[in-house]
Amino acid sequence: MRDRFVLWRYPDELETDIIVRTGATLRLRPIRSDDGEQLVAFHRRLSSDSIFRRYFSVHPELSHDEVRHLTQVDYVDRLALVIEDGDDLVAVGRYERYPLTTKAEVAFVVRDDYQHLGLGRHLLDYLAEAAWARGITTFTAEILLRNRDMISVFGHSGFPVTSTISNGEISVHFSIEPTSESMASRDKHRAGTI
Repeated sequence: MRDRFVLWRYPDELETDIIVRTGATLRLRPIRSDDGEQLVAFHRRLSSDSIFRRYFSVHPELSHDEVRHLTQVDYVDRLALVIEDGDDLVAVGRYERYPLTTKAEVAFVVRDDYQHLGLGRHLLDYLAEAAWARGITTFTAEILLRNRDMISVFGHSGFPVTSTISNGEISVHFSIEPTSESMASRDKHRAGTI
């Protein structure tokens, strides 16, 4: 499956409009290498709590190397999707394949003033579809135990999530193979009925 995709080719087929719980329409698209300034501005607008829940540490600024790493993805083994409201990034999600496997770590962060609109769920749904098409079969994630929003996103995804708890963190692991339950949950979410 992975062979159908060309490394470093921008996948414009992943661009789409999404409707959030307020009825607003936002744009979801793959990240581009020229998104560095937008990403830095996005990060600056995150609360210290949101940053800590994403990075597990105090991380007020992104370094030049981090910005380059986060914006320069190959769109196959490393993919990031952003959600925009006009010219502003309001959410970022990504997966990164573990080398020579069909597993990938997934992570996302939503700007504080856009939380609880279903953006994390949109990111998970579209990342899972893209990853599955690229030969990834399993997502993993590390979540702080206090990050109830992220736990809820995974728990309501329709995927068969298993988890373990250790030292204040939850490790989740789940197949992203489309199932009737995950597809029904995704379709209801995209239609705005959940």
